[in-house]
Amino acid sequence: MSALGDAEAARRGKTGGLSLSAAAPWLIAIVLLAGLPFVFTGGAALTVMNQMAITIIFALAYNMLLGQGGMLSFGHAVYMGLGGFFCVHLMNMVEYDGLLLPLPLLPLFGGLFGLLFAFIIGSFSTRRAGTVFAMISLGVGELIASLSIIVVAFFGGEEGVSGDRTMGPVVAGFDFASQKEVYYLTAAWLFVSALAMFLYSRTPVGRIANAVRDNEERAEFLGYSQRYVRWISFCASGFFAGIAGGLFAINFEILTEENLNLATSGSILLITFLGGVGFFLGPVIGAVVFTLLQTVLSLYTEIWALYVGLLFVLTVMFFPSGLAGVFAIHVRPWQLGKIGLLASPYLKMFVPALLFVFSAAAVLEILFHARHAAIGEEQMSLFGLTFNSHGVWPLTIAIIICVASYLILKRLAPSLKEAWDEANHGEVGR
Repeated sequence: MSALGDAEAARRGKTGGLSLSAAAPWLIAIVLLAGLPFVFTGGAALTVMNQMAITIIFALAYNMLLGQGGMLSFGHAVYMGLGGFFCVHLMNMVEYDGLLLPLPLLPLFGGLFGLLFAFIIGSFSTRRAGTVFAMISLGVGELIASLSIIVVAFFGGEEGVSGDRTMGPVVAGFDFASQKEVYYLTAAWLFVSALAMFLYSRTPVGRIANAVRDNEERAEFLGYSQRYVRWISFCASGFFAGIAGGLFAINFEILTEENLNLATSGSILLITFLGGVGFFLGPVIGAVVFTLLQTVLSLYTEIWALYVGLLFVLTVMFFPSGLAGVFAIHVRPWQLGKIGLLASPYLKMFVPALLFVFSAAAVLEILFHARHAAIGEEQMSLFGLTFNSHGVWPLTIAIIICVASYLILKRLAPSLKEAWDEANHGEVGR
């Protein structure tokens, strides 16, 4: 064996060709997914985690299209929705027609249905990228969303189509009546789908998709058909989006026009950009943050969507690589052994930043309550305090704190920049 072969064998270790460092994140993911129901035991928490897992699969599927293939789609919820509708009809066939289909296999059929429509639509929509593809995806999305109201036989009209997941055959003693059983089914499909999409991104087709995204003329010159590469990526993305739709059907047992309209397509675009398009974990982070804001923050404020929009705008303006990019830019200081230089500036800015966020939120909440509160309901509770939202002082104090904390942050910014430049100065390995 050559010296290169010995080095490669030593690097791979004892995992049959798979390095321990590459397998570790997936082993951690298995432990995390298996242990979460023991930490969050409530039914509401399990529902939120199920929704989070479905959103992660959908966001990763969309990132295959946008981040890996460079195709901006405004109608990708179509493939998730169609996969979900098909799965609901299969659930009804199991209940009323005696179809012997185990529930754990249902998302696979949703994926195949999404793949079918992605194959058909992609045959003409992937001829061009850029604005042309985006406008075609928008038109197709609006067309199918409109058809969901007209074609009542398949889409159920405005009421949608519902089913019952418990009417299928029992699998290994599980009838999937409890939310915990549904969670483990969803988590299993999340792990398999995420691993499959990660491995796909490492295949030659996935690498060529990156090349077509970066420079399609050069990829064409090297002999690769940019159209067929985009088509393959589009079909793969549609397949996994259909799996997400099947899991949605299992979890919520109903599909409506909302599952495939422009709003859902816009939400997944926001989630992907928020997490970070250029990173595999970006959509995962975006899906987790968005789901928590949508489900948890919405319990405390009616203007949660405004906060999501502000977070998205600020992320695009100051962190174009998304939330995952915020972690990525700290890798170099870590490798240089200078990450400690950032600790002091971060600690100094933590309290003012916290005050700025909460005081700005207080200003928005007071203004909203003063404008939309019913006549006679002038008292409001915020951060454990009860006060008159129509008075002058609550709003004035919130504005003063907001402005003061902003000025403090602005004054501390130069020291942070100096520390950041110092932490990134040097070469790794020296």
